[in-house]
Amino acid sequence: MKVALITVGGLLAALVIVIMMFIGVNNKIIDRDETVIQSWANVETVLQRRYDLIPNLVNTVKGFASHEKELLTEVTRLRSQWSSAKASGDTAQSVKTAGMLESALGRLMVVVEKYPDIKSNQNFLALQEELSGTENRISVERRRYNEAVAAYNKYIRKYPGSILAGMKGYERKTPFESAPEA
Repeated sequence: MKVALITVGGLLAALVIVIMMFIGVNNKIIDRDETVIQSWANVETVLQRRYDLIPNLVNTVKGFASHEKELLTEVTRLRSQWSSAKASGDTAQSVKTAGMLESALGRLMVVVEKYPDIKSNQNFLALQEELSGTENRISVERRRYNEAVAAYNKYIRKYPGSILAGMKGYERKTPFESAPEA
């Protein structure tokens, strides 16, 4: 009888330890997932700041470089496309569109170099400075987001996180990478 009680007690203790381990792993996955979500919200905030500057930038450039209409239209279209992706909650599409818009803005800045009158316009200079500061903030938040994604992805791929992640349907997150041409 004593042996049976000790055996049952040992099994119960082992079961409690395993349950506590799974609770700890689950909580850590949730913490890392929430960090990714918060980091993405920070990226969206600075991206929104960038996109709020675009109409002023386009209008300023349009006055000086009207024959660059195709590029200006593309920038405006991509801004609208990003807003739609953000509203739908599609992070992967938001990342893709943000990269394409980053590339288009880069091309726009190259085009601006052809027009000395734009570079001396006070509105443009102020917008360019604000956009530059915003790009720096985007870079910082993108790095933080990617670090959070890497920590989350590593954790759900390693034992014992991989077991619980598989059981509960946690999937890998997509890092925010620059467009290759950006």
